Amino acid sequence: MERSHAIKSTKQKTEMWIGIVFLSLFAIAMLYPVVYITLGSFKGNQELLSGGARLLPKKFVVSNYAEAWETANFSIYTANSIFLGVGTMILSVISCTMAGYVFARKSFRFKELLYSTFVAFMFVNVGSVTLRPLFELAVKVHLNTSLAFVVFIIAGTSQATQIFLCRGYVNSIPKELDEAAKIDGCTFFQIFYKILFPLLKPITATVALLSFRSGWNEYILPLVFTMTNDLLRPLTVGVNMLKNNGDGAAAWNIMFAGATLAIVPMIVIYCIFSRYFMQGMTAGAVKG
Repeated sequence: MERSHAIKSTKQKTEMWIGIVFLSLFAIAMLYPVVYITLGSFKGNQELLSGGARLLPKKFVVSNYAEAWETANFSIYTANSIFLGVGTMILSVISCTMAGYVFARKSFRFKELLYSTFVAFMFVNVGSVTLRPLFELAVKVHLNTSLAFVVFIIAGTSQATQIFLCRGYVNSIPKELDEAAKIDGCTFFQIFYKILFPLLKPITATVALLSFRSGWNEYILPLVFTMTNDLLRPLTVGVNMLKNNGDGAAAWNIMFAGATLAIVPMIVIYCIFSRYFMQGMTAGAVKG
């Protein structure tokens, strides 16, 4: 009996160490590009072009950041990215929480078919196929001169997963709360924003984080919609253009500095909301 217990204990320890090694290697693979870009932002351009995979700079060049900020319209790019991120986040939080509530609590015709269609689109990415018709539509309705149309597209094409999570989280809340609110005279919508929405803090934080990331990191759509107007570029597009500001050679050091500045807001937001994010992801996914 003791021998069997010892063998089982040894097997569990082996599996644990294998898991630790695997996760450590995975973490290193994920963090290496971020560390490389961050440290590379303190290198001179010549060192970047000739230094290969060396991480630590021979000489720290802090002026790369000042040059990146002053080059082109970096402050405008930052404001555009904030507009994309915050706009996408607000639209997604409102629409996804309400849609999740309706799918969880309301009974109507073709409900399951409609929900299944939403869920199916979690696994479908049409990508660049829709770029041309979307751009032509924006030109037709004279919305190609603003990032607002891009916000609606990003928010509208990334909601399947978020609605799935919201519906699952609403299902985890007892229906007795709805019934008690009905007795007190609340309408269907009043139950949502007075009773349920305050309880959706974890999943709301999750949706806010995912949607803000989608808006902040989007590259293809802003690239297409801002080709004729440099002042509409967000950071994802503007940072890539920074490397063209060198004298002859590509200014990778300036682009790395700009990329590091663009990464910082997402890291800060993840650190602040990570607790709610994990809680919302697990509850919404498991109880859906």
